[in-house]
Amino acid sequence: MANKIGTYNLAVLAKYHGIPFYVAAPHTTHDPACVDGAAIPIEQRESAEVTGVSGSFGSCQWAPERARVFNPAFDVTPAELISGWVLDTGVVTPEQVSAGIFRQALK
Repeated sequence: MANKIGTYNLAVLAKYHGIPFYVAAPHTTHDPACVDGAAIPIEQRESAEVTGVSGSFGSCQWAPERARVFNPAFDVTPAELISGWVLDTGVVTPEQVSAGIFRQALK
């Protein structure tokens, strides 16, 4: 599952603490042509978003000039960390995903 940065961290923490982790999303966000998370192109955001800040108050640069930055727009959460997907068409379990039933559940 790909989502805004921070979803992966929450899924890891939930797993560590034995708390189920569910994803709530509309079924239209599922891409049946995508085999797994490795196939998702990750958009890289501008480095300036994390190397400093600027606004009406002025600006502040806290990273060195030309610092190498990794600033992905979202992260990919491995399916094994997800307890289920709560979609507008119903709940999909990991067992259904493994059995290839995910597409049927989306209809």
